[in-house]
Amino acid sequence: MAPSSSSGLTFKLHPLVMLNISDHFTRVKTQLSPPAASCATGNGSSNADATFLQNPRVYGCVIGLQRGRTVEIFNSFELLLDPTTDTLDRSFLEKKQELYKKVFPDFYVLGWYSTGSDATESDMHIHKALMDINESPVYVLLNPAINHAQKDLPVTIYESEFHVIDGVPQSIFVHTSYTIETVEAERISVDHVAHLKPSDGGSAATQLAAHLTGIHSAIKMLNSRIRVLYQYIVAMQKGDIPCDNALFRQVSSLLRSLPAAESEKFHENFLMEYNDKLLMSYLAMITNCTSNMNEVVDKFNTAYDKHSRRGGGRNVFM
Repeated sequence: MAPSSSSGLTFKLHPLVMLNISDHFTRVKTQLSPPAASCATGNGSSNADATFLQNPRVYGCVIGLQRGRTVEIFNSFELLLDPTTDTLDRSFLEKKQELYKKVFPDFYVLGWYSTGSDATESDMHIHKALMDINESPVYVLLNPAINHAQKDLPVTIYESEFHVIDGVPQSIFVHTSYTIETVEAERISVDHVAHLKPSDGGSAATQLAAHLTGIHSAIKMLNSRIRVLYQYIVAMQKGDIPCDNALFRQVSSLLRSLPAAESEKFHENFLMEYNDKLLMSYLAMITNCTSNMNEVVDKFNTAYDKHSRRGGGRNVFM
């Protein structure tokens, strides 16, 4: 396992980057997937090819800003890998970098991304090749394998550091922590993607069950984190661990914001909006009933007209 970073940089990753990498991997895998019949036959090399087709590696660059010790990764774009040299196509990279510079003049290349379960030795060659663009590039690795038991995001961010191993200084990948940063447009987009109907024809009940399962998992995770925070504060009050005044201030600020939802003005506005919604629902029901009533009356009048023409009666519903 790679050691932790000692650079002291703070990384903020935007959801758009993860969506781009996931979309890139899905498209490449779909384009490379052979028919099922062709995958059932073959020798050892074909089995290795089938494994590659099931888990292809994709590559690209991540772009963003660095403000002091904070690195914020906003976006990414795809790159091509030269199969003869196992290096990135530099002409394609320079062209894409120039195009993105016109659209996002404040962004610059922070590093690169790939897919896989762990960083490999070949990844270090690509990493070093990008040091002429950014002297300290970051490496964003997304693991496309589905692990239902995993709670954290399958994304790892690496930095490179010089370490002396067996008396030889060499560059190695080191883990670095990150946080997810979003803006309003990204929150709307992620929510829209989360509510898309699956292409496998899943029923509404299946989608509802998956949605409720996600909500349950989120509430369960929130409950566990609140419990940990509560136990930590109780331990500080008992003197078992040193007091952290900064943490107390954050908790106090959070608690002060909670009663805002219990104010009299909030209840008044909430009830007013709730009554408006009920009124709209009642009006819609009355309109629907009136429409159905009109259809019944029209049908009754039509039948009565036919009867009156035969018997000379009068339409009392006119």
